[in-house]
Amino acid sequence: MYHNPQRKFIIVTDSGCDMPESYLSANGVQSVRLGFSMDNVLYQGEDGATIDTKTFYEKVRKGAMPTTHQVNPENAKAHIEPQLVKGMDVLVITFSGALSGTANSFTVAAAELSQKYPERTILVSDSLCASMGQGLYLDYAVQKCNAGASLQQTYDYIQSIKLKICHLFTVDNLFHLKRGGRVSAATAIFGTLLSIKPLMHVDDAGKLVVYSKTIGRRKAIKALFEKMQTLADISEKDPIFISHGDCIDDAELLAGFIRKAYPKNPINVHYIGPVIGAHSGPGTLALFFKAKQR
Repeated sequence: MYHNPQRKFIIVTDSGCDMPESYLSANGVQSVRLGFSMDNVLYQGEDGATIDTKTFYEKVRKGAMPTTHQVNPENAKAHIEPQLVKGMDVLVITFSGALSGTANSFTVAAAELSQKYPERTILVSDSLCASMGQGLYLDYAVQKCNAGASLQQTYDYIQSIKLKICHLFTVDNLFHLKRGGRVSAATAIFGTLLSIKPLMHVDDAGKLVVYSKTIGRRKAIKALFEKMQTLADISEKDPIFISHGDCIDDAELLAGFIRKAYPKNPINVHYIGPVIGAHSGPGTLALFFKAKQR
C-alpha cells in the first residue's frame, strides 16, 4: 500500500488514462472508473459489472457495439471529498474535455467542494489528453510530486508541459471512427477496401485530427515511429508510452523500432481500455511521448 507522509495532497484521475492498477496503487493515485454499456449490461462504472479487456475486444470483433458513460459531478465528488475529510488537498487530472464531459464534471464537483471545505485546495487540470497520453501526463505529475514538489508547483509544471504531450495513433478499422463521427461513411468504406490507414493525433484543443494516411498496416506503424523522430523532445529519463487495442504484436513491433533509436528510455506498453477502445476499436495502436509541440 502506498504511503508517503511527506505528500500533503492526493492525485485523482479517471480510467481514461488507461494506466495499470499496479501503477496507480504504487503511486497513491485515486482513479474514478468511467463506464460503458454493451449487450444491455453496464460495465466498469462504480456499480457496474466487470470484464477483462481481452474479452471486451473479442466481443467487439464479433459485432458488439459498446456505448460509454462519463463521470458525473456526484461521482467525482465521492472520490474527492474523502481526501478533503482526511486533511489532504487534491490535484485532479482528467480525460480531455474535448472528448468527454468528465473534465467538466470534476470542475463542477471541485467548485462545490471548495465552498464546503474552504481550508482545502482542489486544482483541476484538463489534460487535453486521451488513453496513455493522459497516463503520460499523469506520470509527469507523479514524478514531480514524488520529487517533493508542492501541489501548486506540480500543477504549474504539468500545465506548462500539457501541449508537449504528443499523441500519435493509427486504427485498423475505420468503421469505429465512422461511428464516432471522426470519418465519413464513404471514407470508411473506400478506406477499408483500399487498406488505407489514417494517422491521427490529438491537437492543442484535445480533439482527434487526421494528419496523414498510408497504405497498409506495417507502413502505418513505421510512419508513427518516423513521425516521433521528427517531433520528440526527450532526455534519456523521459518515458515513452504505447497503448494498443488487443494487438500486442504490432505494439511490440513499434516498441522495437523505438528501442533501437532510444535505447535508454523506459518504454511502457499497455492495453487501451474498453472506454477508449469503444471508440477506437480493436487494432488501434497509439504512441505517446514528450515533444516540442503536439
